[in-house]
Amino acid sequence: MLKVVTPLIAVSLALLPLPTFAQKDKDHNDAFVHGPANQSRIMQEVRHQLVMLPYYSIFDDLAFRVDGGTVTLLGAVTRPTLKSEAENVVKGIEGVTLVNNQIEVLPLSPNDWNIRRAMARTIYGDASIGDRYGNQALPPIHIIVKNGDVTLEGVVANEFDKNVINVRANSVPGVFHVTNNLIVEK
Repeated sequence: MLKVVTPLIAVSLALLPLPTFAQKDKDHNDAFVHGPANQSRIMQEVRHQLVMLPYYSIFDDLAFRVDGGTVTLLGAVTRPTLKSEAENVVKGIEGVTLVNNQIEVLPLSPNDWNIRRAMARTIYGDASIGDRYGNQALPPIHIIVKNGDVTLEGVVANEFDKNVINVRANSVPGVFHVTNNLIVEK
């Protein structure tokens, strides 16, 4: 008789709760993820102002931290003007005394742009994924490409969608590595 022994670590990991919006691995708030209902007015206003930026797209990742009146802007953008626009709109928010702009401007690369377009077609062009996530003003899955490496940021409804998106992203030609930071909403 063959006896299967399950390692204790696997059992322990299986018992952990799935992440929620308030319980992320990151120490910042993504602009495109709705925050908890009890968040501060400054956090709500920063999120609103960042999401309303006219050139903010699925190829950008804007995030922030609020510490009193200091707002630290984080993430990566494809346009240098988006970095400065984000800083300018946050400076105008009542109660913000200092803006620390740490947004990275991604390198201008034709190869990266080809990967971004192919990745968007692969993820949002799929009927099972695109119909649920792509029909929004700012879709919840963001595709960040830097020197051929892809990072997926955002929120999906379930673990299956996260895995399907990961498999599709890894099938795009020209990609060196895919980091899947998608969060499963609970």
